[in-house]
Amino acid sequence: MIIRRIYSLICLSMMMMALPVCAQTIEKQRVIILTDIEADPDDTQSLIRLFLYSNQIDIKGLIASTSCWYYNQVHPESIEEVIKAYGSVRSNLLKHEKGYPEEEHLLGLVKQGLPKYGMKGVGDGMDSEGSEWIIKVLEENDERPLWISTWGGVNTLAQALYKIEKTKSKKEAKRLIAKLRVYTISDQDDSGIWLRNNFPDLFYLVSPGDDYGSATWTGINTYIHGIDNTKISNSWIAQNIQQNHGTLGAAYPDVAWGVEGDTPAFLSLIPNGLNESEHPEWGGWGGRYELYKPDFSKTKDGSSIVSIAPETRAIWTNAIDNYSPYVPNEYGRSVKQDTVVFSNDKVTLWRWRDDFQNDFAARMDWCTMSYEDANHPPVPVLSHPEYITVKSGEDFTLDAFDTTDPDKDNFSFLWFNYPEAGTYKKKIKVNGAENVHMAYFTAPKVDKEETAHFILKVTDKGKPALSRYKRVVVTIKPN
Repeated sequence: MIIRRIYSLICLSMMMMALPVCAQTIEKQRVIILTDIEADPDDTQSLIRLFLYSNQIDIKGLIASTSCWYYNQVHPESIEEVIKAYGSVRSNLLKHEKGYPEEEHLLGLVKQGLPKYGMKGVGDGMDSEGSEWIIKVLEENDERPLWISTWGGVNTLAQALYKIEKTKSKKEAKRLIAKLRVYTISDQDDSGIWLRNNFPDLFYLVSPGDDYGSATWTGINTYIHGIDNTKISNSWIAQNIQQNHGTLGAAYPDVAWGVEGDTPAFLSLIPNGLNESEHPEWGGWGGRYELYKPDFSKTKDGSSIVSIAPETRAIWTNAIDNYSPYVPNEYGRSVKQDTVVFSNDKVTLWRWRDDFQNDFAARMDWCTMSYEDANHPPVPVLSHPEYITVKSGEDFTLDAFDTTDPDKDNFSFLWFNYPEAGTYKKKIKVNGAENVHMAYFTAPKVDKEETAHFILKVTDKGKPALSRYKRVVVTIKPN
């Protein structure tokens, strides 16, 4: 009897220890969108994708702004048209996941900046509905970071900070600015460099200048030789997004320059188990970025009209991954690593491209399909904490035995080390098979404390195949 009671207490204790691992509350990221919608169809494309994740991202504002492509026009009515298309499919989306905001709520978030280019719209008397809204949201009693996802020019934010600096105490201005996280799709007006120079503590993520070909975000739509690019093809878009997917799919315009060039500005805000928005250096769907002062001599003029200048401080910007894809293997172990190695900044984004395109396609299916007919992502569950500590040379095991799938689909595991995300930069290979629920590793010999990131990718066999992740950060201590 005593032994049984002790055994019961041990089991209860183990269950309580496991609860934080399995029942974590995901905090939604707050975001305000600045968009030069109508300058390029890709803003509309990106809005459509954004609204499909509006139950997982806390949208706080949708501001029509200018850019180097739209000097003196703003089009809030075009944002409203996309919201109305979303509103007509919302009831079906709610069959698949809860929390999709009402059409009226989103319409109330539509604002506009001044129809002026760049710094011509910054200064005394340049306040706008959009800049005032940014300040209002910043002043809310909410300590979560506020992301400014910038798809065009950033002068509406610049005006907000100009006013904050002029009207607030230094202490209050510092507190408000510390909440901001800015991701801009390159520099599309001259207020970006002004912001970075005048607010040196402002969290700012950008591939500086106007040379789009050198920007990480172009990994979303760049044709990559040596891989399958089907999921950014026009035929794939027509079949999986535009046609037979309700009013939201019908509103998705054809590609003119590059498909969804603005989407990377919010991809890393989606809670998928991989993304850690506060850690751009860890990598995720939106790419991987490091904090440093870029070498201005390597910055080239592009084809736009934005003047560029040397950076005066460190910014979050392009980083390089060395990546060898895993490919299907017909006989024996179901996957094998390719022999080709890709190495550049765009790799940090396109390495996840098939995953986030499939996820987009599945959510487009949710616009019209019943729950039973559509696919839903698997739910990886670790048997241990996401942060563990081991000693140099020690063997350790990572396990996700309790992983499930809501549709009862079969699913596949894939474990791999992500060297660039940690401080230990050499690859740590799996001891044995990487495609089972339990993976074995040996901590390398280290002379100082290091961190290593291990990614679990779980992919179901539904259509389209959907992936979710778990990231395990291992601290390796020297003996």
